[in-house]
Amino acid sequence: MKTGLGKGLGALLGGVKSAAESREENISQGSPGIGGVLMVDIRKVEPNPTQPRQYFDEEALDELAESMKTFGIVQPLLVKEDGDIYTIIAGERRYRAARKAKLTEVPVIVKDYTEMEILQVALIENIQRQDLTSIEEATCYKRLMDDFFFSADDVAGKLGKNKHAVISALHLLELTPKAQQFAAEGKLTASHAKVLLAVEDEELQSACAQKIADTGLSVREAEVMVTATLKAVAKKAASLEKTAENSGEKDNAAENAAYAYRRAEYYLKQVLGSQVQIIPGKKKNKIEIEYYSVEDLERIMDIFKKLPSS
Repeated sequence: MKTGLGKGLGALLGGVKSAAESREENISQGSPGIGGVLMVDIRKVEPNPTQPRQYFDEEALDELAESMKTFGIVQPLLVKEDGDIYTIIAGERRYRAARKAKLTEVPVIVKDYTEMEILQVALIENIQRQDLTSIEEATCYKRLMDDFFFSADDVAGKLGKNKHAVISALHLLELTPKAQQFAAEGKLTASHAKVLLAVEDEELQSACAQKIADTGLSVREAEVMVTATLKAVAKKAASLEKTAENSGEKDNAAENAAYAYRRAEYYLKQVLGSQVQIIPGKKKNKIEIEYYSVEDLERIMDIFKKLPSS
């Protein structure tokens, strides 16, 4: 279902007064109705089980909780009413901070959405707040595409994002679970993650991710480290392939060829933004380029079209 959510939640909450104004008006009238601000017992509010956000910065929540102790919740939570329970559609971070602040009531706006609409709004609201980790944001894109059959163009249009940025983000989900965890914790940026995609071996990629996270390498430093790592792996691989009759010249040739392949793969991945594998053969070699979707294939073709013709 592709409902018209536009490029923000403003369209969903259009015409709603400030929390303070609406609360005073609704309480005086005794009937908030759907779309109005209602103060409810925080014990009757429950998180959304399909919440796309998995990582919440506890220090940031503490700061927000301290602010709430003085000013309360400035922006109401968006919820769906289910009997006496209110399920959060958007605003779980505010809800968590309110619990830390020991607030007994929270302002909510009730929306009568379907389950699919609830998930869609939750995804878009989280992405647009720009406080998701790079992995969570990429997961949101994928869920919009998988659950609602969005194309990369659809996702970009709904969120006001660049299509190529959406496609690039999807590649982050190709990282190993350990590397994804570092990204979720904010120890790796999206740029770091793209550098790590050049390392296809899972154990080696996880080890590289660990080094970046532990030493705080910049993206440029990470590129140097990955290049050196791939070179060392290629050298070791060439060494293992030695036979008793190989001459020193053949050994160097094998080592140099293996390194050349890995280096070429690395730079092609950087240029194309996709996984690339060079497969040497006895009579001919192959270059395999992975793509995520038709749009991703078109993006790669555009790169080739911009290359100067011979």
